[in-house]
Amino acid sequence: MTRPEIVLVGVDGSAPSLHALDWAAAYAKRVGWSLHMVCSYSLPSFTAASLDGGYAALDDTAIQEGAKAVLVEAQERVAASGVPVTAAVVTGDAAGVLVELSSDYGLAVVGTRGRGGFTERLLGTVSSALPAHARCPVVVVPYRQQDSGSDDPQRRDGDMVHEVRRIIVGVDGSPSAEAALKAAVKQARVWDAELVAVAGVPVGSGAGVLAWLPAQIDHEQVLADVKAGLDVIVDRFEAESDGLKIKRIVLDGTGAELLTEFSAAADLLVVGSRGRGGFRGLLLGSTSQAVLHHASCPVLVINRKCAPEE
Repeated sequence: MTRPEIVLVGVDGSAPSLHALDWAAAYAKRVGWSLHMVCSYSLPSFTAASLDGGYAALDDTAIQEGAKAVLVEAQERVAASGVPVTAAVVTGDAAGVLVELSSDYGLAVVGTRGRGGFTERLLGTVSSALPAHARCPVVVVPYRQQDSGSDDPQRRDGDMVHEVRRIIVGVDGSPSAEAALKAAVKQARVWDAELVAVAGVPVGSGAGVLAWLPAQIDHEQVLADVKAGLDVIVDRFEAESDGLKIKRIVLDGTGAELLTEFSAAADLLVVGSRGRGGFRGLLLGSTSQAVLHHASCPVLVINRKCAPEE
């Protein structure tokens, strides 16, 4: 499926959203795409006793003008990039709006404060809901205010990296992980970046999914088996990737632990989400959700609704 060469980015005037806008503009410039900015708002209401328990809607004129001002600021911010930009104010919940629009774009980008904790895990938050439901790949860009004073000239406004030099992708043999690896290969070509495939083996931790295995299990053999499986998958992708070399790393630990740790030395993480139907479909997998909330670098999420284009 060929997707429109447009990056969709949600902005609300906050530092994290402007930080994500910077990343989106840098990506659009790199690949020669255009950029579409959306600022959405939900019209609040309050119970009016005088209306016998009914609801009185607030006048949205001021809110709409505020949203327009946000877009003007955002357009001015990316003007120097030379990227073609369009913008729109849309009424509705931010996550719902972006999910609905996502089928018409090649990539969606949103920001998050990346604090973790309960509030960042609520399904209603954009950074959780959009990757789970979007019909295009989604990049979630964490905002780390404490890093904004970096002396690195390639970093500004909360540790934003313009150039993607190292990409880490989580691989566990599942179809969703293979889709993530396919997307990671594409990004490595786009950025001429180093690509590293990481697989976790949660045997030694005693708390992972293999903790029930007998104590006498041959730990080194498990690592060797997982590495062999990773090699089979990665060898196939290398053979189809015109000379691209993919590094492989297999270590003790869960995928979430390892990817979060590696994110400190990466410019982009790529993860797959199984995206099952029903209630489970409302949630990202445990690995992708944990990585989204704790990674130090932007995270590209590929769910089952948005297999990467050729």
